[in-house]
Amino acid sequence: MTSREMFSMNRRTALALGGAGLLASGLTSAPAQASVPVVTGNEFSPVTEFTVGTFKVYALLDGGFLAQTPQKIFGVDQSAEDFEQASRDHFIPADKFRGFYTPTLVNTGEQLVLFDTGRGEGAQPGSGNLLKALTAIGVEPQDIDVVVLTHMHGDHIGGLMRDDEPTFSNARYVTNAVEFEHWDGLGPDGGRGAQAFAQKVLPLKDKVTFIEPGGEVAPGITAMEAYGHTPGHTIFLLESNGQKLMLAADTANHYVWSLAYPDWEVIFDMDKKEAAKTRRRVFTMLAEERIPFIGYHMPFPALGFVEKQGDGFRYVPATYQLQFDEA
Repeated sequence: MTSREMFSMNRRTALALGGAGLLASGLTSAPAQASVPVVTGNEFSPVTEFTVGTFKVYALLDGGFLAQTPQKIFGVDQSAEDFEQASRDHFIPADKFRGFYTPTLVNTGEQLVLFDTGRGEGAQPGSGNLLKALTAIGVEPQDIDVVVLTHMHGDHIGGLMRDDEPTFSNARYVTNAVEFEHWDGLGPDGGRGAQAFAQKVLPLKDKVTFIEPGGEVAPGITAMEAYGHTPGHTIFLLESNGQKLMLAADTANHYVWSLAYPDWEVIFDMDKKEAAKTRRRVFTMLAEERIPFIGYHMPFPALGFVEKQGDGFRYVPATYQLQFDEA
């Protein structure tokens, strides 16, 4: 059997994906229904798999980037001295940082639901690898039932189209109406973001449905408002068999500069004061309820917890607690 044959599976098999059954505090494993191939050797696996109740969840590495002068993005309202000291206190450099793009696939048992689509092939060196990550778990683009767009920034909508055709040809699309209408209202001359929206989202308009806070994408997947980063930025709470996971999208874009200092201004937050309020509200809830979350730009696999620390939050990456089988 060739490696391609081994990775290939039809839609029915894709919905039965199982595998390692990773778990965390509040995450438990389900009986494996089919094994998921694991990349071995010197290659880096583009997928982390775990379960939330009966849901199988896959953090998918679309790619990443190395950037200089992070204070042009984070803590733009802080002095250079304070930014450097805060970075030093957390053992990270103040003059460079590494970012990641992590879409998430949720297999509910009935539907394959993809949250965000990465940068898209060819958009940025080191990114655009979402389809490779899906292939690694035997999922083809046409297998996706629902694509959820947390917001319309280019690193979330970039993978929607390939060669002017929908990447996920059989999917319906779900997003927040305020978000859609904001970008639609700018028109194609409204800047780079509006142009990306016109190229990537508008061709799919007839297949888009809108969701309000409190609405469900599917049973157990509930929308929550997290406005500020963009006008309709929306996050999603997964709940199954009493277990929870928050897909926090861009509520916090860095594990130190956004979480330890939630009031610091971030250049990409369109309403900076509202974004700071949202960070405090969302991460206070996650800390108090000990709910794990996936943050789109957190260090891959972007899965962790937060706890209150001082006037902010401490990010606690998920480690081996995800590797125990249910007794």
